[in-house]
Amino acid sequence: MQQRRWLTAAMAAGLGGAAMAAQAGTVTVLTSFPKELTTAYQKAFEAANPGIKIEILNKNTTAAVAYVRELPEGQRPDIMWASAPDAFEVLARNKLLTAAPETRNPAAPAKIGNYPLNDPQGLYYGQALAGYGIMWNTRYLKAHKLAAPKEWSDLTRPEYFGHIAISSPSRSGTTQLTVETILQGEGWDKGWRQLLSMMGNAAAVTDRSFAVPDGVNNGQYGIGIVIDFFGLAGKYSGFPVDFAYPAMTAVVPANIALIAGAKNADEARKFMAFTMSVPGQQLLFDPKISRLPILPYSQLKAPAGYPVPQEVAQRAKVQFDANLSESRYAVVISLFDQMVTFRLKELQAATRAIQEAHKALQAKPNAKGQELLAQARDIAYSPLVGEANVKDEQFLELFRKSRRDVAVSKELTGLEQMWADKARANYERAAKLAAEARGLAR
Repeated sequence: MQQRRWLTAAMAAGLGGAAMAAQAGTVTVLTSFPKELTTAYQKAFEAANPGIKIEILNKNTTAAVAYVRELPEGQRPDIMWASAPDAFEVLARNKLLTAAPETRNPAAPAKIGNYPLNDPQGLYYGQALAGYGIMWNTRYLKAHKLAAPKEWSDLTRPEYFGHIAISSPSRSGTTQLTVETILQGEGWDKGWRQLLSMMGNAAAVTDRSFAVPDGVNNGQYGIGIVIDFFGLAGKYSGFPVDFAYPAMTAVVPANIALIAGAKNADEARKFMAFTMSVPGQQLLFDPKISRLPILPYSQLKAPAGYPVPQEVAQRAKVQFDANLSESRYAVVISLFDQMVTFRLKELQAATRAIQEAHKALQAKPNAKGQELLAQARDIAYSPLVGEANVKDEQFLELFRKSRRDVAVSKELTGLEQMWADKARANYERAAKLAAEARGLAR
């Protein structure tokens, strides 16, 4: 009965007609989501609410957070809609979100695995669910005689050199979550070692997250590190691709929230409620969208064989900590850029030299060569910032400050330049050590 009353209320909110037209306005939705998703929701909601218009403002998650923080009250968009829970933590901490508890669907579970679906303070709400993993082009792998990777550690193997694509976490909130999931699952030092070894095999680090699945779908890349809906959308849209969740993954909510100072808060609430209603959740199964819903499948019509979020969450080995992720958010994305995005060629060269030395030493073992090779790996794949630093509140606070402050900007720029120089020197040194090790195997 309670569920029926909620659905009746949701229908009233979502299907209001002429009576609501006088209050109608334009709802501006700030989102990192692709056009296929936003257009579907825009059309469905506007058809049910002819007096309300949905305006989509598309920005990557990092840029979206900065955009909201920089605008004064009264000029901000109405809704924030994105996959990264830690981005919402940043907005909440800066008092840029407003609670909208009436938009929640009580039929949704309180948790996914051990992870809360909604913000405990009620400032943002889980609208869909997402995990992180690996997609691959089946034809590409067959042509290159490569096995399908299933775990992150698989991507460190030399046979995948030049076949992997990832987007930069500073440009993609979903990639930042993937990186953070590995760091939390493996630990800071081991996690970075694995990430850098994987990235040494990368063919590209793209500016936008969409470029990775597009490249895998069309065979430009063999393998992509992606959020699950990119892989599932390709698969269910008929591309020759498949997707796997590694054991070291997490299932977390993609969130929606009412921005503080929204111009059309009432209409915005109606849109939020629609996205969490049964009709709004059913849209997630559209092959071009392919996201995991928050509602139980008993209330929806899921495609055959579609992943069940609770089952994926039960298998996942990472209990994602959004507070930890948020606390070191800026440090992680900056480190990744300085060690990987801006130094990819040097990292690739060091990785290739390490792989060639390893192969040579397998064929002709040499103790000194193995020692040099171990040194090369340590130099190439160790993070530039130790775990103690990312537990230092003073160090973290520097990265939370605004770069508009000249002194802050100067300090951060100098630190990042030091990291960039150190990364370049490390990769060059590692490549030389690996070449020396290889020489001893002749």
